[in-house]
Amino acid sequence: MTRTHSPAQTREFGEKLARVLRRGDVIALRGNLGAGKSELTRGIARGLGIEGPVPSPTFTILQVYDEGRIPLYHFDFYRLTSPEELYEMGLEEWIGGDGVAVIEWPGNIPEALPEEHLEICLTPEGEDDRLIELHPMGGFRALEEELEA
Repeated sequence: MTRTHSPAQTREFGEKLARVLRRGDVIALRGNLGAGKSELTRGIARGLGIEGPVPSPTFTILQVYDEGRIPLYHFDFYRLTSPEELYEMGLEEWIGGDGVAVIEWPGNIPEALPEEHLEICLTPEGEDDRLIELHPMGGFRALEEELEA
């Protein structure tokens, strides 16, 4: 469990997390609108070596960034209502592939998540404060020690 006190600190946590991520890792970001999911993803992108802007992919469903040390596949399932939509677009191949998949609003299509993934819950605690909780799922490795190193 981590607390951040600004969007910049949330991004810094994402950068730190990115240093321990591996190819094939899937991150499921949970939190209400404005919880900091996109800020955390921007930090992950920076930590992977991605320099350009990282907008929320709400309307495109997926943004691909392949210029970092590991590709980043940034999904937003907010507008999706069924797994068939994901499969029809051929996007399932990006989840658990050769990069890191970060999925916002994974609860809209829980069937798309592999058994092993890292769930991150972001909870606002005031205007800029965020509680960030990591929940390794289905045998996903615990990252607490790696993050402290």
